[in-house]
Amino acid sequence: MTGSILASTLTVAAGLVAAVAPASAAGTTALLEGVTGVGDVAAGGGHVFVATEQGVVVADTQGTPTSTINLPGAAGLALTPDGTRLYAALRNSNEVAEVATDTLTVVRRIALADNPCPSHLALAGTRLWVGYGCGQAYGGVVGLDVSAADPQPHGLTFNKYGAPVVAAAGRTVVTGELGLGPGSLEVYDVSTTPATKRGEISGHTYGLGDLNDIAISADGSTVYSAFNSPDQFDAWDTTTLTRVRSYGANESGSGIPKSVALSPDGAHLAGGRISGPFVSVFDAADTTPTYADTNPTGETVPRSLAFSGTDVFSVLRGWSNGQFYLWRLKGALLPPSTLALTPPAEATALAPLALTGRLTLSDGSAPGEQPLVVTRQLPDGTRSTLDGVTTAADGRFTVTDTVPVVGDVRYDVYWDGSAAFRWSSASLTVTVAPHPSSLTLAGPTSGTAGRPLTFTGVLDLGGLTPPAGATIGVWRDVTNRTGTSTTYLPEVRPASDGSFSFVDAPPTGGQYTYSVYWYTPVFQAAYASHAVSVRGAGA
Repeated sequence: MTGSILASTLTVAAGLVAAVAPASAAGTTALLEGVTGVGDVAAGGGHVFVATEQGVVVADTQGTPTSTINLPGAAGLALTPDGTRLYAALRNSNEVAEVATDTLTVVRRIALADNPCPSHLALAGTRLWVGYGCGQAYGGVVGLDVSAADPQPHGLTFNKYGAPVVAAAGRTVVTGELGLGPGSLEVYDVSTTPATKRGEISGHTYGLGDLNDIAISADGSTVYSAFNSPDQFDAWDTTTLTRVRSYGANESGSGIPKSVALSPDGAHLAGGRISGPFVSVFDAADTTPTYADTNPTGETVPRSLAFSGTDVFSVLRGWSNGQFYLWRLKGALLPPSTLALTPPAEATALAPLALTGRLTLSDGSAPGEQPLVVTRQLPDGTRSTLDGVTTAADGRFTVTDTVPVVGDVRYDVYWDGSAAFRWSSASLTVTVAPHPSSLTLAGPTSGTAGRPLTFTGVLDLGGLTPPAGATIGVWRDVTNRTGTSTTYLPEVRPASDGSFSFVDAPPTGGQYTYSVYWYTPVFQAAYASHAVSVRGAGA
């Protein structure tokens, strides 16, 4: 068994979050302390905003919460394209608050006394569209001209159950009621006053389940939806009111779509689910999946997706504690990279081993010298970070280590990514065998009862010095006319070169076998024996 190795549990991830990945590599999952309910998420102006029952939580672009704007009952959020103004729908006070994002202060409040429970927002130009309603059949959507000193609401649609979700761009506004199946979408042309209803994307016609979320392209030509069924995200033409594309219909283990968001440049579509890949990113034009991620902390919260640069943010509800977390999916829009690890030919405790690997980029270019983070987990769970490893120009690298124990040892290697390529990680579990050892024992082959015999031997640990306090077990077996018996003698301590000796005076005549034995959890067991014929004292 010397040098044996099992290369098991080899995992290479170019986008999946490893539970042990450092935050700098795989993004962050930050607790939203004290939050009991979550609404929209928005990103811009150097911040990430989360609407909560307690107020608008503000985080930096790394996903770390930094403060809370005192706006209790915040539900819907909308940001101006330049990120300088944030609008928050306040269900508790029937208002929309306008926040200056540079100072994070409320600059005005717009009262909506006749439109209770404002919950969902969409901003197109200077017009803010508000979905309102408290759960009875008195909900609807109103528009506000936020460029006016005193914006007055003008109605778009009425008599809706609860607060409709709303998406707006250009001259198009799309609304839909939540929690009603089959769900439908209403499409309006708001270039005229009053607005003109173009028509409806019918849930009956397309076999749609409950509506959960919508997003819209910058020109208003396409609206994207997340319905309970079918199990996919859809793109709809807002002029012909027909489905033009579907995303993620065949994702393995996929769950009910709950969120959808379009990147500011319109190139990427993000979809959130309650199971399977929690967040998926697609090429918006050709529907190709480009990224998928799942987080063990909890399930994604509906309507909680936002883009920030090349990152995607979402909110999770903890599986076990019901708490809420802000999840940063770092580099979700970047092309992938891949880390590969190759196990050593053999792995032995207390002997150097070498894992080799390579970092490759999806476009085939050489990554150059890149720093890697390497961690090691011992069988007892102890984790440590090894000395830094840097790739060669072609991406190849070697991890060297000397393992102090026997058993399954896990190695995790991480690359932090770059401005052009997404981070990646690889894991490898190596089974480390005991270090080889051997014993020799020499001494006289004959003796007389009662007279001392001297024995010598060597513990060979392959060039290693015996551990401090190491002992070797000693015993003798004797067979004579009275039978067979075993006697354990005092243990002996080897010298630094492994040599040892002991003296024994056999009490009676007979055939003796002296044995020595060595074992520790890190070394292979070793055994040696020596036979002596002993005459009786009077012989």
